[in-house]
Amino acid sequence: MMETKPERIRSPRFDLTAGNLCLDFINTLDNRPTEPNELLKSFLDLARFGEDTGILTPAQADSFIERSQAMPTAAEQTLRSAIEMREAMFAVFSAVVNKQPVPKDALAKLNGSIQYAAQHTQLVPANGGFAWEFDRIPSPERCLDPMLWPITRATADLLASSQLPFVRACSSPTCEWLFLDTSKNHRRRWCSMKQCGNRAKVRRFYAKKRAV
Repeated sequence: MMETKPERIRSPRFDLTAGNLCLDFINTLDNRPTEPNELLKSFLDLARFGEDTGILTPAQADSFIERSQAMPTAAEQTLRSAIEMREAMFAVFSAVVNKQPVPKDALAKLNGSIQYAAQHTQLVPANGGFAWEFDRIPSPERCLDPMLWPITRATADLLASSQLPFVRACSSPTCEWLFLDTSKNHRRRWCSMKQCGNRAKVRRFYAKKRAV
C-alpha cells in the first residue's frame, strides 16, 4: 500500500475575522479608507488565501501554485480577475451597508462572475447528502479560475440571504473592514476586538486621562 504523505501545515497568512468567506476576501485590501495595502500582490497570495480559508487544501494550493509558475500569463489573468471581482463585491456590499443605491456596473460585473462560475458548478453526492463541485475548464488561459468560484458562490449566497442586513463595516475610520455581525444583539462595532476594538479602548482611556 502506498503511504499517504501528510499535508503540510503552514502558518496562516491572512487575518480572517469577517465570519464569511466573501467578506474576508473583500478585506484583502487593507486600510482601504486611508493607505490601501494590497494583500494579494501575487498569485501565491491568492492561493494562500484559498488555503487559509479552507476552500483549498494545502495540496490543492500547491498544485495551483505549481501550475501558475508554469503558466504565468494565466496566473496574472486569474489574479487580475480576482481583484476586479473583489472591488465589484466591495462596491455592492458597501452600498448595502451604507444604505445607498447599488452601482449598476459593479452589480453587472459581479453577476458576470456568478454566471461564469455557475456554468461549471454541479451537485454531487457527499457524506449522505450533496455538495457543490466545481469543474475545471479546458481553456488554458483561464485554467486557474476555479479557485475563485467558491468565493463567487459565497458572495451570491450572502447577498440573497436573510443575513445580508447584518453585514457591517468596522467602526474604525482607518479600517472599515466588512464583517457579518452574528452577535446576540447585532451590535458588534469592530472587525476584531483584539485589533480595532482594543485600539479604540486605548484611545478612550488616554482621552479620559487627559481630560482629568
